[in-house]
Amino acid sequence: MAKILAPVPPNGHARSDVESGAHVVRHPAWARLKAAVEAIRPWQSRDGSIDFRADGAPSRESADAALDRVAAAVEELAALLPHDAAYHRALLADLRRWRDGGFGVPDFLDSLLAFQPARSRADGRRHLVVFPMYTQNGNPDRNLEALVVSVVWPDWLAGLERTRYDNPLFLGLTFDDFTAGYDTNSAVLFPETIAVREAPERFSWGGIFCDREAARFRRVTEAAVRVLRLALPEDAAALLADQRRCQEAFVLWDMVHDRTHSHGDLPFDPFMIKQRQPFWMYGLEELRCDLTAFREAVRLADEGVAQARDVQYAVIFDRLFRFPVTGDRVRNYDGLGGQLLFAYLHRHDVVRWTDNTLHIDWARAPRVTSRLCDEIEALYREGIDRPKLVHWLKAYELVASYLAPHPGSVWAKGPDALDLSKPPRKLVDDVLPDEFPLSMFYEALARKLRGVIASTRGITASATVPAAA
Repeated sequence: MAKILAPVPPNGHARSDVESGAHVVRHPAWARLKAAVEAIRPWQSRDGSIDFRADGAPSRESADAALDRVAAAVEELAALLPHDAAYHRALLADLRRWRDGGFGVPDFLDSLLAFQPARSRADGRRHLVVFPMYTQNGNPDRNLEALVVSVVWPDWLAGLERTRYDNPLFLGLTFDDFTAGYDTNSAVLFPETIAVREAPERFSWGGIFCDREAARFRRVTEAAVRVLRLALPEDAAALLADQRRCQEAFVLWDMVHDRTHSHGDLPFDPFMIKQRQPFWMYGLEELRCDLTAFREAVRLADEGVAQARDVQYAVIFDRLFRFPVTGDRVRNYDGLGGQLLFAYLHRHDVVRWTDNTLHIDWARAPRVTSRLCDEIEALYREGIDRPKLVHWLKAYELVASYLAPHPGSVWAKGPDALDLSKPPRKLVDDVLPDEFPLSMFYEALARKLRGVIASTRGITASATVPAAA
């Protein structure tokens, strides 16, 4: 264990390197950059272009002037962040090319390729990020966005990644400040959201905002605990009271989850990139990765890793309380995974809803939760030898053995009800938007938590006061 927890240098970077960007959001140029970006965003179309013939469109001179203000502010702030010099040079070139091209569909591939934050992870290192992009679970349009982020890469996490959970593309992040696209539910910074002329052959980083995840988790879980009258173990209550502990739990959870997408006995391309599959397949994949992180956290806790017990609480509470009742019910695959975990734990008497009070058997929770992971992994291992449609049907059987399908479901009636002359991707059309509706328990919980969940839009670590349930 000493080998894993031993301090390691922050990738060879001096502390002054990290501290050089400490005052970015307090610099006057940051306020000017935000104002210029926010002026441009309403002018943009869904694809990021500006149509100067549209009602309410600016004059070309106004757009040019706003873009020049963005570029001037980036130039000023870049001096505070010398580690990103190549990216900022490419960014300025992309900004000016967009302007000189008449603000058509933006193409920031050159600056995306130059931005390589995962190559030099250092705890506290800041990055100024400006791209035309959509924000996952946030703004669906490719608007210009600007944000300042800090990397979360403490020595204990770097040691685990280096010795046990290799994940060279992973970035734990916190927000310093952001424009409107991140004043939403988005908690990720992904390169695939950025407007480019062609997708790179492979991406080289992916960022998760553990501060937003932690703050959201704390607010929703505290409300759910009150509503459900759940008696918390002492260490779980202490976790909910501590934003920093929650952030550390989420960054470890996310790092293990992220690498799990490419580890194990998997069907080809388990993450289903560019494939059209029933949404329960996505739900099982996301749940498999979370349960793998949970199982690894049990092992790490036995070895003395302080953050590992917190990961177990985070996975259970976030999956049970927030995921099923967040978002709409149209192909809500994360919600489905949370419903499945609750139903599995309830079926095996780990979770009980008695006398309007929720009870969790924490002594049995690790073992039973691991068994659900085993069932999903067995499905995957056997799926390697099955045709795609058979694999989908077996996955449906697994989910439907714990969750009641919609009574109008065609898929629930089995293969005899499906038009098997169609290719599998066409049969996805027969999947209902809400194939596995919420149970009565979750319908009631959703009503109780609706306001609290809505209050977490745009939340950051500074929002420490719980909202009323």
